[in-house]
Amino acid sequence: MATRSTPDGASTPELPSVVPFDLSPLTRLSCQLGERVVTDDEATRRGEFEYVDGSWSLSVFDVTDYTVVLCVRTPVGFRRFYGAIQADIEAVEPTLEAAEDWQRRK
Repeated sequence: MATRSTPDGASTPELPSVVPFDLSPLTRLSCQLGERVVTDDEATRRGEFEYVDGSWSLSVFDVTDYTVVLCVRTPVGFRRFYGAIQADIEAVEPTLEAAEDWQRRK
């Protein structure tokens, strides 16, 4: 499930549990908006990672000076898009690089 409940009843987006880090704050984008943002001329792919069995993938795009968009592809091919703060992804990148279950695509 992509959200969790908070005490006030609101929900906050979270990455699927297979992703080896957690980011907060995180914004969930619709597929249409996410696709439009990552294919924009201003967006730059920062990295692409694949789960060892090939069932999941994670792509990270720099979209502004301070914002990244993460695209998570699920085992059934759905894409989920999340907006995050660039400094936050920089802080967790070493965790992703060191994760034994994930490898950077060449």
